[in-house]
Amino acid sequence: MRKIFIFIFFSITALLSTSGAQNLPVLTPHQKVSQALKIIDAFYIDTVDDEKLAEEAIVAMLKTLDPHSLYSDPRETEELTTPLDGNFSGIGIQFQMLNDTLYVIQPTAGGPSEKAGMLAGDRIIRADSTQISGAKLSNADIMKVLRGPKGTIVNVEVLRKGVAEPIEFVIERDDIPVNSVDAAYMADNQTGYIRLTRFSATSQEEMLEALAKLKAQGMKRLILDLEDNGGGYLGAAVDIAGNFMNKGDLVTYTESPRSGQITPFVLPSSGRYSKLPLVVMVNQYSASAAEILSGALQDHDRAAIVGRRTFGKGLVQRPFPFPDGSMIRLTISRYHTPSGRSIQKPYNAGQSDEYRMDIMHRLESGELTGADMVELPDSLKFSTLKRHRPVYGGGGIMPDRFVAIDTTLFTPYYRDLVAKSIINKTALHVADTQADQLKSLYPTEQSFIDNYEVNQELIKYVVDEGEKAGVEPNDEQLNQSLPMLKTILKGLIGRDLFEMNTYYRIVQPELNPVYRAALESFDILSAQK
Repeated sequence: MRKIFIFIFFSITALLSTSGAQNLPVLTPHQKVSQALKIIDAFYIDTVDDEKLAEEAIVAMLKTLDPHSLYSDPRETEELTTPLDGNFSGIGIQFQMLNDTLYVIQPTAGGPSEKAGMLAGDRIIRADSTQISGAKLSNADIMKVLRGPKGTIVNVEVLRKGVAEPIEFVIERDDIPVNSVDAAYMADNQTGYIRLTRFSATSQEEMLEALAKLKAQGMKRLILDLEDNGGGYLGAAVDIAGNFMNKGDLVTYTESPRSGQITPFVLPSSGRYSKLPLVVMVNQYSASAAEILSGALQDHDRAAIVGRRTFGKGLVQRPFPFPDGSMIRLTISRYHTPSGRSIQKPYNAGQSDEYRMDIMHRLESGELTGADMVELPDSLKFSTLKRHRPVYGGGGIMPDRFVAIDTTLFTPYYRDLVAKSIINKTALHVADTQADQLKSLYPTEQSFIDNYEVNQELIKYVVDEGEKAGVEPNDEQLNQSLPMLKTILKGLIGRDLFEMNTYYRIVQPELNPVYRAALESFDILSAQK
């Protein structure tokens, strides 16, 4: 038998050699990949999952390209697109899992759960036939149960403090908005503040609503916060730029070196807020559409950019969906700012792991803690379009005013408390056990912000809960992180009692140096006339 196998092997080898000698047509790359899949499917020793094999082949091919060309399976595609589409269908709650218990942080205003009577602090223990409490489900598992087509029914069983028996709700799923504007409030008597977290299908509508609200409250100038904004739809960035810029202004252009095609995005009309003094907050996690917007405002001398160099994601991806819901997002061109700067930072094809370590390299090199650590050679120098101020390319948007990252309050002890969800758990504990008392003492958001203080008893609770979860107490590190711990706790408690605005009104002035610098930066452009 062994001689037969050897004979077959050598016969195949000889056949291949003979085929080469006869100069048969060479397979195209597409044919070669197709043949490889067929050979594996037909002759591999074990049963092959064809779908998985094809997916891994696609992933491997894309890995040889740039870091942003990606394949996503149907579930991943849904997770990518849902936040940008602006809504999904579900029951409408903000929730958090702690100790295998699903806590309702807040029902969506006007959503199905609120209409049914669900309250913040309720614990969902079952949805239809799925046991949630104690089942060790992931957030993705829970969302799969709670979300569903609009108009479908889900039966939810809830435990509520002060009610002996579980409460059953019959909730009809409906479209739930995914907000782009996380916060919009007056930072002082003349300065509006808007935090935009993504560029989605509803971002422009939300921005106009927030701007109108702030204008009615006396806004004379605006801080637009794009920190940690990872981007989204180009169209949303162009629309939002249109609120602050003038007719004929170029927002961005894309260039495809392969085809030579250049596509400009020019504003058809002037914005309602084109004269409003503007400062934009950015950091190293502001990317893509956030960089397009901040770069356009900077190049037209329309806004002062404050913070740290942005991420540097200037590659344009076009989605190519498959019938099964999976998708390839393939890079087809590059974004440029109006002055001609390329937003994309350097990368080596096929080395995505190194590319994703860039932020860590910035921290290690000192770039995030010192403006003088950023190299700005003349070869990367450009000029703004109206005042001809120097701005720099090379990847990302360089701010007009650099603000170093503040790490003085961060300690390993605080990090471990966060990792074990101790701080969030403590805020939920307060909302669960003291909400009525706190609402009585602080009936308005402003009275809470002005007067509530995190006391030593609550800090002890944090330390004790941390120790139960395996976080060893460390008095020195606790004292170092105490101002941050107290502020974050107060912000989370305020959020649970009132709204998301409350969190940012408490946390930003105390813990974010970029926010404080932004309030002082409205004179940057006037000083450089």
